Amino acid sequence: MKVIVCGAGRVGYGIAEELASEQNAVTVIDVSSELIDQITTNLDVRGVVGHGAHPDVLDQAGAGDAEMIIAVTFSDEVNMVACQIAHSLFDVPMRIARVRSQNYLQPAWSDLFNRQNMPIDVVISPEIEVGRAVLRRLETPGAFDSLVFGEGLVRFLGVRVEEECPVVATPLNQIRELFPQLKAAVVGIRRDKRVFAPHPNDQLLAGDDAYLVVQADHESRALDIFGREVDRARRVVIVGGGNIGVFVAEALESARGLRVRVVEADKTQAELAAAQLKRTVVLHGDGLDPALLREAGAADAEVVVSLTNDDKVNVLAAALAKAEGAKRAVCLVNDRAYHALKDPLGIDVFVDPRATTVSTILQHVRKGRITGLQFLEDGEAEVLEGVALETSPLVGKPLRKANIEDGIYIGAVVRKGVVHIADDDFVVEIGDRLVIFAEREQVAHVERMFRVALEYF
Repeated sequence: MKVIVCGAGRVGYGIAEELASEQNAVTVIDVSSELIDQITTNLDVRGVVGHGAHPDVLDQAGAGDAEMIIAVTFSDEVNMVACQIAHSLFDVPMRIARVRSQNYLQPAWSDLFNRQNMPIDVVISPEIEVGRAVLRRLETPGAFDSLVFGEGLVRFLGVRVEEECPVVATPLNQIRELFPQLKAAVVGIRRDKRVFAPHPNDQLLAGDDAYLVVQADHESRALDIFGREVDRARRVVIVGGGNIGVFVAEALESARGLRVRVVEADKTQAELAAAQLKRTVVLHGDGLDPALLREAGAADAEVVVSLTNDDKVNVLAAALAKAEGAKRAVCLVNDRAYHALKDPLGIDVFVDPRATTVSTILQHVRKGRITGLQFLEDGEAEVLEGVALETSPLVGKPLRKANIEDGIYIGAVVRKGVVHIADDDFVVEIGDRLVIFAEREQVAHVERMFRVALEYF
């Protein structure tokens, strides 16, 4: 597939890296010659220095025979115009744009992005996507990662295995025997910086990160079995009153008995946040000031969430909040170099905005009926949801006869509103929704499971 990526920043780099690793022909456009030099040196992609919305630059990038354009520059307007020109002048079939300003996304302007007006097939809002990712972490406090699949019927959780975990050193197939009524399965493990799909006789060890799929209404029981059941927050402090902080605070305001306070360093932004929020107290001040954190109630908070635009502020504010007595700390971190500080500083959850946005975009890039996708461990693995079509090699036979490669674990299957935890004898039917964990090298194989026509095999 020939793809043009407009923008060589963190998100553009991540998309280009993933697409190039899957043997797609990728061309990246950016006004910065330094960024283009860096991306073409590090990745097997072609680079063009220029303005992503200029027709001659798009033509030079090969828009005439491109199958997709993904516009993720820092400018919403450049992204939108690039998609418009790709459609009007070059007839590029698939157009994806990142749009940060919420003004464009108001319900009143819902007809803006259609073929008759501005022909963008997929609009990605990083603030909304990251805000939702944060809210999922808050809804499942015992897990460091939480995703929803199967139209809300399946949860994908990441949990840290501690020494006192009840199922530590227990073979995975025995866990299912010990808890036969529990609709859950461990589908992935991170151990010693390696992520892999386990075999039935593998054991969980203290220090592992375990990834599991679980029927949504069995989530609490599953976390209890893994020793990670934690009461939901009643008091939340948010450091950062920008778009993401306000989005999260607004969502939390609807919860009964929940007290939310926001700390924002910029006076103008603090006033805007206070005007927008109804039941949230907004404090103007530095989130790195221990006295202000105490005034905000960090010492008594079940969770403090750092959502500023500065990684350093987020990490330090989270660490200070834990030192003040906050039970949990969640923070937004773009630079993966900071992830090494997570355990030493006692921070519970890092949310990676780039991984969240790249995952959302790649969901629309993947071939076949892929309806959900999330990067794990900086792309070392993925969890995907796909719909089994008549042409799928999985349909109509027990999974043990489906020639499923090592590195792939089919966890949950949703059929007519019922969740099944798949085993070797399970037979996939047409229309089933499958939630699958896959190591990086096996993602293409998973795609082939959900391709639309036989000629792809």
